[in-house]
Amino acid sequence: MESLLTLVQLELYKIVTKPRSFIGFAAITAIVLLVQFALYIDGKTYWEFVTQSLEQTFTINGTIFNGNLVCFIILQMLLVQMPLMIALVTGDLISGESATGTIRLIATKPVSRAQILLAKYIAGAIYTVLIILWLGLIAYGLSLLIFGHGDLIVLKSDGMVILRDADVAWRFVAAFFVAFLSLMVVGTFSLMLSCFTDNSIGPIIITMAVIILFTIIGTFDIPIFDRIKPFLFTTHMIVWRNIFDNPIPKEQILQSVIILILHIAGFLGISFYHFTRKDIQN
Repeated sequence: MESLLTLVQLELYKIVTKPRSFIGFAAITAIVLLVQFALYIDGKTYWEFVTQSLEQTFTINGTIFNGNLVCFIILQMLLVQMPLMIALVTGDLISGESATGTIRLIATKPVSRAQILLAKYIAGAIYTVLIILWLGLIAYGLSLLIFGHGDLIVLKSDGMVILRDADVAWRFVAAFFVAFLSLMVVGTFSLMLSCFTDNSIGPIIITMAVIILFTIIGTFDIPIFDRIKPFLFTTHMIVWRNIFDNPIPKEQILQSVIILILHIAGFLGISFYHFTRKDIQN
């Protein structure tokens, strides 16, 4: 256990010393602050334009343009882009060291390959947790500080959901947890690819290509694609939005969470199987 903890600390140090590890934090900060600034200047006008058709049917009182709404808008925009930020780090955990030849040196230490891979996986998970916490801090916490509290209005293609302010905070916590699982699927997938190559760019590009391909498949209402969609992890990565339904489709969310966890277990199992048997020559 002590050796594993030491390995995890070493892997975290490696992540911290790589400039690419801060790209995600910098990108999230820049995007969130830019969106918040734009919405602070013109947000009310934009929201009045979006809801003008509703005001002909409903009488809307109170401050509906608030921190909860701003955070929801940011999550809609940003969570689609975050897999790249995770893949930049996790896709380099094994292949990066294979390219430099340090993986052979590590493999000669008195620790098992399984411990080496587990330490890298835990370090990648910690990085993902930190980036999710940072997103929550500035997207949710800062939005509430700037725009204040209020009820959340969620516009959907088939209707509108109004959530009381007191019923929103736990939904964001749950949404961030599902987002964490979704990003862990991406991180584990890119880590798995990293075990098969000595080029750190390959796993990153392939990970994003697969996500784009699966997302495109998910947008088409074609019978053959409809049979495939339930098995694609990208289909379940957006289930966080259902947490803001009323009533909440608990079975659908639970099913998606289980499928995401199964994907993580599957990718991690393949990683362990290959890496512990891999012929390390570099």
